[in-house]
This record gives sequence, structure tokens and C-alpha cells, in this order.
Amino acid sequence: MSDQQVDKGRRVWVAAACGAGAVGGVAAAIPFVSTFQPSEKARAAGAAVEVDIGGLQPGQKVTVEWRGKPVWIIRRTPEQLESLKKVEGELADPNSERKPAELTPEYARNPHRSIKPEVLVAVGICSHLGCSPSDKFQPGAQPSLPADWPGGFLCPCHGSTFDMAGRVFKNKPAPDNLEVPPHMYLSDTRLLIGEDKQA
Repeated sequence: MSDQQVDKGRRVWVAAACGAGAVGGVAAAIPFVSTFQPSEKARAAGAAVEVDIGGLQPGQKVTVEWRGKPVWIIRRTPEQLESLKKVEGELADPNSERKPAELTPEYARNPHRSIKPEVLVAVGICSHLGCSPSDKFQPGAQPSLPADWPGGFLCPCHGSTFDMAGRVFKNKPAPDNLEVPPHMYLSDTRLLIGEDKQA
């Protein structure tokens, strides 16, 4: 066997070993590199959420999750809308002026805090310590509520109360109104929570 034949044999084995090493290196790197991409859950957590509200009746509420937060969608009754005018003098920030850019988009800076008066879209997290307020839609005297309660929400942790627009009453631990997330209507019955490009 000549030296030239031995060199060719070595070259073949070296090339084969290098090729196998490269394939193995790529195979090992793929799972590692894929860990830098966001998971399906992480992508979903930041994505906008589409909601069909066609079946939502007056006085009803539906809750969806957006960015890990509960978002309430409430179709208010005419009586609930009327109550908003009656309590303005008792509210800490009736026109949502304290932190409008952070908590209330421009299109929701109105007495009903919504695009359509009858539909409230709000994040169901108290601005005090992050508790979730309870529905207290029924007006009138109830435990932990005043005798002239107009209907709204009660945070059971520290007693903050909010009206049917998510506006906090004066002299309560919660410093701000409930957040109104960015949202827009795709149609009369379809809402998109998390985007407001067309609002």
C-alpha cells in the first residue's frame, strides 16, 4: 500500500469524523438555541385576546385573561348607567385624570369610562395591593357597604369600593380607578383586548 493511498484513507476518515462532529454539534445546539425563543404560553400572555360579546345580556359580566390579568367585560343596564351620574361627587377621580395615560386610554376618559356607554372593559385588579374586587351590582344596604350603595365593586381585602365604571370612591385605600386596558371593537359583537389601533 502506497503512502498516497494511506493519505486518501485518512482524509476520508477525517472528513467523515468532521462531518459527524458538525451534525452532532448542530443537533446539540438546536435545543439550546430554542430555549431563547418565547414559549407558546409566553407568546399568548402578551397577545391580544378576541372576545365575542354577542350573548352578553344587560347586567352580566364575563372575565377573560390578558397578560395574566383578569379583564372584566360588563354589559351595564340603563339603571347602572344612570347611577354613574349620581355618585360623581363621592368619587376620588371621577374623570380619570390622575394617571390617564397609564390607567385610562383617551377614548375611555368619560363618565362611563368606555367606548360604548353600556359596555365596560376593565382590569379586575384593585389599585391598592392587587386584590380582585367582588361584584356588588345590587344597589342598597349590604354587609361592608353603605345603606345608599349604588352598585359596583368591593375589594374585600381592605374595603375599597368602586362604582359601575370602576371609579374608586373617596377616602379608600385604593389610590386609583380600575385600569381600562387598550381595546377596540372589531364588530358590534367582537372585542379585541390588548390593541386599540382603530379606537
